[in-house]
Amino acid sequence: MTPALLASALLLFVTLSYASLCAASPFGNCRKCRGFGHAIKTDRKGRTKRGKDCRRCKATGKRIRVGRHVYNVAARLHRDGTR
Repeated sequence: MTPALLASALLLFVTLSYASLCAASPFGNCRKCRGFGHAIKTDRKGRTKRGKDCRRCKATGKRIRVGRHVYNVAARLHRDGTR
């Protein structure tokens, strides 16, 4: 197997895997709050407590994946263009 064929097969496998992940689970954890929806703070005694709500995910703890966002934009463009 040539290296170019192997690289293209690997790229195709990774792309199809990510597409299936986006189809099965379109939302992932927020990168800023790590899925909690808020910041984790500690008080003066060192105990953890709830901080402010995350502004990036609006306190849901979830974000839309990049692949799903691209799919939604393409589907919207196709739908608007075929009306």
